[in-house]
Amino acid sequence: MALIAPSLLSANFLNLQQDCNMLNESQADWFHLDVMDGRFVPNISFGPMLVSFFRKATTKYCDVHLMIEEPERFADAFKDAGADSLTVHLEACRHLHRNIQQIKSLDMHCGVAINPHTPVESLTDILGDIDLVCMMSVNPGFGGQSFIPHTIHKIKHLRKLIDEAGLNVKIEVDGGVTLQNAGEIIAAGADVLVAGNTVFKSNDPSATIASLKKI
Repeated sequence: MALIAPSLLSANFLNLQQDCNMLNESQADWFHLDVMDGRFVPNISFGPMLVSFFRKATTKYCDVHLMIEEPERFADAFKDAGADSLTVHLEACRHLHRNIQQIKSLDMHCGVAINPHTPVESLTDILGDIDLVCMMSVNPGFGGQSFIPHTIHKIKHLRKLIDEAGLNVKIEVDGGVTLQNAGEIIAAGADVLVAGNTVFKSNDPSATIASLKKI
């Protein structure tokens, strides 16, 4: 059964407390928090201060996805804000192994995200050092995009690499996840489903989360 990580980027920012309460009472496993800087991606979302508010609003796992340049400058701030894990983008890190070491030294789980154009083989030398791979199934920066079908092939490839190496690394899929394609994504080898619009734009977000958990 996959873990469900609703992306708060799609929540109602005029009433975040209500959406946090809904997630707390739902079958959601994680809070997925998308941080964007307007440099690495063409959008700006929020920073450590808002992450600290989410941390106060839940006891669930806070999965912070940094879509930012120079993530090493902010790792301490996100640790202080209460992040349980930090995911950095391979494409944004000049010294990826150093970034991973920094996050681990702060006693957080570490993830590495790859964009749709980035080959899975780029992860080979660091898979043994991380806890999670965030497979972007849309181009990062905006919610509400459609799932890129080629991602299924990439998930299968990554699952094979992880299993053959005997590693305990989760595959998280982020972007365009719906009730219609979740089954295929899980069958390909995904462990965590990030769902934004699918959850928060539905008529009954809690029931949608429950449906995703059943797949």
